[in-house]
Amino acid sequence: MDKARVGRGELRTPELRIPDEVLRIARRLEEAGYETWCVGGAIRDNLLGIPNADFDLATAAPPEVVRKLFRRTVPVGIEHGTVAVLDRNRQPHEVTTFRRDVVTDGRHAVVEFGASLEEDLARRDFTVNAIAYHPLRKEWRDPFGGREDLEAGLLRAVGDPDQRFREDYLRILRLLRFAARFGFKIDPATWEAARRNAGGLRLLSAERVRDEWFKGLESAERPSELVRLWRDVGAVPIWLPELGDASRDAVLDRFASRDPVLMTAYLSSDPAATLERLRCSNAAIDRGRRIGEHRGDWPDLASGASVRRWMSRVGSAVDDLLAIAAAEGREGAAELVAAVGEVRRSGAPLSVSDLAVNGRDLMQAGVPQGPEVGRMLRRLLDRVLEDPSANTREELLRMVREEYGKG
Repeated sequence: MDKARVGRGELRTPELRIPDEVLRIARRLEEAGYETWCVGGAIRDNLLGIPNADFDLATAAPPEVVRKLFRRTVPVGIEHGTVAVLDRNRQPHEVTTFRRDVVTDGRHAVVEFGASLEEDLARRDFTVNAIAYHPLRKEWRDPFGGREDLEAGLLRAVGDPDQRFREDYLRILRLLRFAARFGFKIDPATWEAARRNAGGLRLLSAERVRDEWFKGLESAERPSELVRLWRDVGAVPIWLPELGDASRDAVLDRFASRDPVLMTAYLSSDPAATLERLRCSNAAIDRGRRIGEHRGDWPDLASGASVRRWMSRVGSAVDDLLAIAAAEGREGAAELVAAVGEVRRSGAPLSVSDLAVNGRDLMQAGVPQGPEVGRMLRRLLDRVLEDPSANTREELLRMVREEYGKG
C-alpha cells in the first residue's frame, strides 16, 4: 500500500478500480447534489489485495431521495438508511445515508440522518472498516488511521472500544472473525474491552451469533484460531458450551471443506443441542444429530457386508463421517472412502426404500397388516445388505412366503 499522505484523514494513491455500475450510481447521486463515497469491506479488501467488487456507497442523500432518483430499489434496511439500488443486471448495490447513532442497546441502534461523512465513519466498528474513497474524484478519507492499521496488521476499535462494543455486542464476534480471517493482531485496549464486555453477547439473537460463527469458520485462515479467540474472549461458555476442551480444535484446520455445520458438530459433545441453540435449520440439526450418534461407529473394512451395513446404519451422515475420519488421520480412512465409493457404484440396496418389494407386496404375500409389515421389510433389508444379489422381487417374495406359508 502506498503510504503517501496529505495530512491526517486524507490520502492520495492508490486509485481503486470501481465497477461501472457503482460509478453510475455515485455519479447520479453527485449530480443531484449529494456527496457520495465508497465505504465498507470492499475498500479494506482491495487495499489488502483481496478481490472484492461489492462496493457499498454512503451518501448525504436521504433514503426517500435515493428511491426517487433510481427506478428500481429495494428498502433492505430503510430504518437505518439503507436502500439497495438494482443495476441494469438487477444486481443490488447498497446505498446508505450518512448517519449517527442516537440510541443503542447493544443489539439495535436508532439512527439520525443528516450527518457528515466523518460522523458516519466515526460510528463504525474498527479503523480498517472506517476508510472512504470517492469514486469520481479518486480521493481518500481515513480520519482514524485505518490504512496504517492495515499495513501493521492491526485491528483497533474506532474511538472508545468499550463504547463501540456496548453499541452492538456483535462487534466483539466481528473482531474475532476479522482477526482469524486476516491473521491480524488485536490492539490490546480493544481486546481488553472485548473481554470486559463479553457478557453482553447474551443479549444477541441466536441468528446473528450463528451467522458470525459460521462466517468465521468459513473465512478463517485457520479455524482453530477462531475457536481459540472465542474461548479466550469468553464467548464459548455463553453460546457454545458443548465445545468442551480445546483438544479437538486443531483438527478443524485439516478439514477438506469449510463446512460450518460439520465443523460445529465435530467440536460439540452434543451437536444437535448446539445447532438448536444457534437456531439452525431442521436439516442441519438432524445432520448434527446423526454425526453425534455415529461418529464413534466404524465398519470392519475386511467385510463388504460390514461396510454396507455401516452405510445403511449411518444414512446421510456417511460423507460427514468420512470427512471427520480424514481430518483426524484415522487409520483406514482412505480405504473406507474407496469401499464406500465401490458400494455406491454398485447400486447395492442400503435402505428399505431400495428393496425390490414394498409393504403392499408383503401383505399380498401373507404378511399381516400392521407393525409386522415394517418388521419384515427390515428383515429383508438385513438379508440384502448381506447379499445384494438377493434384492429381486422373486427372491424376496419367496422368503416371505416361506415364512408365512402362502404359496
